[in-house]
Amino acid sequence: MLVVPEKLHAQGAELPKPQNVHRSDLRLPLVVVFTSGEATVLALKNAGILASRLHARVELIITQIVPYPLPLDRPPVHPNFCLRRLWALARETPVETSVRVFLCRDRLATLKEVLQPHSLIVIGGRRRWCAMEGESLARKLRRAGHNVIFTEME
Repeated sequence: MLVVPEKLHAQGAELPKPQNVHRSDLRLPLVVVFTSGEATVLALKNAGILASRLHARVELIITQIVPYPLPLDRPPVHPNFCLRRLWALARETPVETSVRVFLCRDRLATLKEVLQPHSLIVIGGRRRWCAMEGESLARKLRRAGHNVIFTEME
């Protein structure tokens, strides 16, 4: 897995540890997992409301799948493109939001690895007779022990 907080800079299974702990880092992290543009905007808006009530900070995470024929550090879409897209989405919420991109092979395995135990997660998507990506991911993360709020689009 590669971690891309602002630009491609670290390789390995662990996230870089912050040197100085800021006051904002002590607040409850509220994680929004990117599913699609429209669904993530809705999830961010709801996470923003919840974060302001809980005095939490919002973390927007995208897992960018890199197909096996390619090296993990050479995704088909440059990580900076994803970062620009996520920063644009993050501006939709009035609370402090950090953005992280993870280059990986397996989305669920990566999320299980990088999320703190019992994380509070908001995922947006459409509810259909067959589970869509967002709803299916929400179920899998609940089974992994996380607290997941599924924000349904109309």
